[in-house]
Amino acid sequence: MTDTILKCFVVDDSSIQRLAIVKLIENHPNLKLAGEFSNAIETKAAIKDAGVDLIFLDVEMPILTGFDLLDDITEKPGVIFVTGQTKYAFKAFDYSAIDYLQKPIKKDRFLYAVERALLAHKMRTEMVEDKGEFIFVKSNLKKRKVYLKDLKFIQALGDYVKLITETESLVVLSTMKSFEKQLPAEDFLRIHKSYIVNLRRVEKFNSKAVELDSEVLPLSRNRKADLVEALSQF
Repeated sequence: MTDTILKCFVVDDSSIQRLAIVKLIENHPNLKLAGEFSNAIETKAAIKDAGVDLIFLDVEMPILTGFDLLDDITEKPGVIFVTGQTKYAFKAFDYSAIDYLQKPIKKDRFLYAVERALLAHKMRTEMVEDKGEFIFVKSNLKKRKVYLKDLKFIQALGDYVKLITETESLVVLSTMKSFEKQLPAEDFLRIHKSYIVNLRRVEKFNSKAVELDSEVLPLSRNRKADLVEALSQF
């Protein structure tokens, strides 16, 4: 068993369901209860400074649903949805959920979900320790390792971003702003509202466009100076 300890929130409007999950957490050597809440509003206020690793989150709650809560959180922890409804399962994985537990929770199913959460946490930790050598992204419901040296550019596609690498393109549920935070600033630059480029891949540029390999991407007028400064480091 790993020595990792995950700090957890339990969010459910049913006190009985909260108690059931809290007991399971307290009996697990790798989990530590950091707070329990009956609604998403209280959770949103508490999560900013809590340093939470994992949320056991109900979907159907008054005022704000579990999905609404995640929409309002910039830095999202790991999420295990806990609900009596199966109809939200597909949507849950659009939110990169670690797992989806149906009430009443069975202990063996809970333990399996926690193992997945521990693995996901380990993957995120390795990303930090490797100083950005690679990142993990979720595409087509699978976690994929993307080496930054192979990543040529990122394109905005509404609620998604498209990653163009040496060998493939991957579509990932993310905003450009959120995805940009995962990339090392010394190697990647947003040159346009719809494009982030790998600076090491830039071959030519002028006042209107940036060329890398066979691609010609638009350059915003107000980002040219940033591009010149960033490229001067190489």
